[in-house]
Formats: sequence, C-alpha cells, structure tokens
Amino acid sequence: MKQSVFESRHQEDWLRFATQLDALERGKTKGKSHDAFSADYRRLCQQLALAQERGYSSHIIDPLQQLAMRGHQQLYRHRSQMGGKLLSFVLADFPRRVRTEWRFVLVASLLFFASLIVMAALVYGFPNLVYSVVSPEQVAEMESMYDPSAARIGQAIERESSDDWQMFGYYIMHNIGIGFQTYASGLLFGLGSLFFLLFNGLMIGAVAGHLTGIGFGQTFWSFVVGHGAFELTAIALAGAAGLKLGAALLAPGPRPRGEALRLAAKDSVELIGGVILLLLIAAFIEAYWSSMAWPSPTLKYSVGGGLWLLVLSYLTLAGRTRHAPD
Repeated sequence: MKQSVFESRHQEDWLRFATQLDALERGKTKGKSHDAFSADYRRLCQQLALAQERGYSSHIIDPLQQLAMRGHQQLYRHRSQMGGKLLSFVLADFPRRVRTEWRFVLVASLLFFASLIVMAALVYGFPNLVYSVVSPEQVAEMESMYDPSAARIGQAIERESSDDWQMFGYYIMHNIGIGFQTYASGLLFGLGSLFFLLFNGLMIGAVAGHLTGIGFGQTFWSFVVGHGAFELTAIALAGAAGLKLGAALLAPGPRPRGEALRLAAKDSVELIGGVILLLLIAAFIEAYWSSMAWPSPTLKYSVGGGLWLLVLSYLTLAGRTRHAPD
C-alpha cells in the first residue's frame, strides 16, 4: 500500500486519538472507557509497526511514535491510579466503612458469634443436642475429619502441593458462596441475612461443641484458629452488609424505597469487597497453614491468636487520621 493511501485511510483515527490524549493530559477523564482507549492504542501501535515494516518516511513514522509514547504514558498512569485505589481501599476505605456501619456490624456480630458460642456450650453440656442442627451423617464426617488419628489432620502426612492448590480453590468457592448468600439474602427485608447468620453460627457452634466434647478439641481448634480470624469475621461483615440492604427497604426515610436501596447497595459493596479479600486470605491460610502437620498445637494457637489480634486491630485502627475522624 502506498504511503499516501495509508495516511489518508488512517489520518482521521490518528487525529481522534490525539484529541483523546490531549483531554487525558489535561486531566479530563470523561469520554471513552479505559478498554476503548486501550483498543485505540493497540490499533495505533499496529499501524506504527506496519509503517515501519513498509519503510514509510519519517513524515508518518515520527508523529505515530510520539502518539504511541503519549498513549503508553496514559495507560501506565491509569494502571498506577488503579493500583493506588486498590491499596487505598485495603489500607483505609474498607476498615473505615466497617466503622461507619458499626451498628449493622454490631448486630450481625452479636447474632453470629453469640449463637456460635451459646450453641457450642449447650452441645458440650448436652451432647445429643448436636443432632438438632447437624445430621448424623455430617456428624460422622466431622468426627472422621478431626479424629487425631486420621490421615488428614493432626499427625497426618501433609498433602502434596497440588492438593493444597485444589483445596485453596475449593475453599475460595465455598467461603465466597456463604458470604454472598448471607449478603444477598438481605434483600428479603434483612430476614435472609439474619437467618444465615444464625444458621451458620448454630452449625459451627454445634460442630465445635461436639468435637470438643468427644476429645477432638485440640485437633479441631488448632486447625480452625488461624483461618477462622478472617473467615468468621468475613461472614459477620457479609451479614452486616445484608442488614444494611434490608434496613433500606424497611425504613427508606424520605427517599423512595428504590433510591434508598441503591444508596445502601453502593455503601454495602465496599463491605463486600473487603469480605472477599478476607475470605481469600482465609482460604489461603486454610489450605497452606491450617492443614500442616508439623506445627505443634501451641504454635498454631499462638499464630491464630496473633491473626485474631491483627484482624481486630486492622478493622478498628486502619485508615484513621487525625483530621478525618470516623
């Protein structure tokens, strides 16, 4: 293709791309999405490569190289901004949101952890009570999993790394499923979130009380104490996010119910973003630390206590500034 034909065919695209760059460089980010800009940038780079391959003159190649360099700078800046926003969310925005929604967090945490502790104590004192919330088949499965002499936990031979990776994926899907279920059911005027908080608390408590009562407590508690800091906290926060949705439907205030729900969903999404982060960490710890056979129970309890302190300190202290109180 002749240089003049090539230039006339793509001249309009180059001018449009240059206009986009001018707007971005002036700080005007409205307009095309990042994906659309990336597609235009890749197209320009392809055209530059063709021009160089065909030996076109510097009259075309030099301006295209300048556009490509400017486009690359804008893409890099956007990615840096995205990374900064993600870091800001993890270090400040999420814990601030937890503290802002402290009423919902308090209600969800009390319901979940209180039901867990009370049920564990009741089952420990009255062993047959476990069958009121857990089926005999599930009880037998839990006993098999946490039997100190079993081949999976306690003094087990550790899994292969490929098995750890598979379990990591399984824990992610399982945990996020529970979190999303607890959150989304808040659309049932909050009743769904209340139900799943109570249900999960009773189930976990019943299993904990039963295994402790039959002498498997050390195996069980040393396994769950590490990842439990992130997983159980995430479940409570997912419930808090669901309760916020339910409250918007039950008491929208002066706003129409749809608008109140939209605003509540916008705020609760920040909680859910953090819940997903906590569940990912929990899945990683469960797959790669909790299942390890070589650490002593004392070491696992120490690490678990440290992780609980870390989570509580993070949610209560992270993101605080002297001039921006919660």
